[in-house]
Amino acid sequence: MEPEIKDSLTDLFNQIPANFTHVLESVAVIVILVLVHIIIKMIVRRQTEDEEIRYKWRKNLAYVLSFFGFIIIGRIWFEGVGSLATFLGLLSAGLAIALRDPVTDMAGWVFLIWRKPFQVGDRIQIGDTKGDVIDIRFFKFSVLEIGNWVSADQSTGRVIHMPNHLVLRESIANYTSDFDFLWNEIPIVVTFESDWRKAKEILVEIAQNHMEDYVLDAEEQVRRATKSYLIRYKNLTPIVYTEVVEVGVKLTIRHLSHARKRRGINQIMWEDILDRFERENTINFAYNTLRIYQNQIEGKSGLKPPSTSE
Repeated sequence: MEPEIKDSLTDLFNQIPANFTHVLESVAVIVILVLVHIIIKMIVRRQTEDEEIRYKWRKNLAYVLSFFGFIIIGRIWFEGVGSLATFLGLLSAGLAIALRDPVTDMAGWVFLIWRKPFQVGDRIQIGDTKGDVIDIRFFKFSVLEIGNWVSADQSTGRVIHMPNHLVLRESIANYTSDFDFLWNEIPIVVTFESDWRKAKEILVEIAQNHMEDYVLDAEEQVRRATKSYLIRYKNLTPIVYTEVVEVGVKLTIRHLSHARKRRGINQIMWEDILDRFERENTINFAYNTLRIYQNQIEGKSGLKPPSTSE
């Protein structure tokens, strides 16, 4: 047998007692931690009947004991390798790989606390999810969902729990941060034969009547928001835009609305519009329909052919 092989075997046999001791110590640590886990679970089970509390104790206890077990066993096996600093460096690298999502969740939580893109009570949208923030925790935040299968921006009743790392990866839309109002538009289409000028006057009057208080409040909020953001809203009063579409003349009311009252404002304004248009004989709503239009008969008088007398 060659000398190199003899030396390798000698070193291996010399290390067996030390490795066997490490194995025994590691097994002892695991057994002790398992016993501690069982004992604490029994105590919790006797103290409460609430399954939710029991579940939280089981989960948190497993995390804590696993963490301590990892540190203790790591020190047993890495004791001959280097200093505590070396072990902690390896531990940190291992945790960063194994716990990538929880670590980014903690980074997201720091971002939420430091930069405050939203707070509890704000209405936000992240990705396809919209809702009111009802809780912010170390690893996740919760929103009360709005929209989805429910028309307009109203609650579905579902609570959605979202990991904090999403705030670092997704765009965040905040409906209520620093400025509680949104621009809302209501399109109304009248026929080409309708008196669209009269219709526009009515819509301007309705919008101004309902938006007067909103405009004053919004102007004050804009002044406050300009201290933090570059916002240039010169005109906050409602306006009606005119546009021609296939079925008629489209009149669009553009106005400010509170983020949480948009559906209610739409309802009030639509009821006023329906009442006012009902009393006007020269205004009709336009809608998709089949119609035969003869320009020579129904068109402007100047475009009609001259009548021929026999």
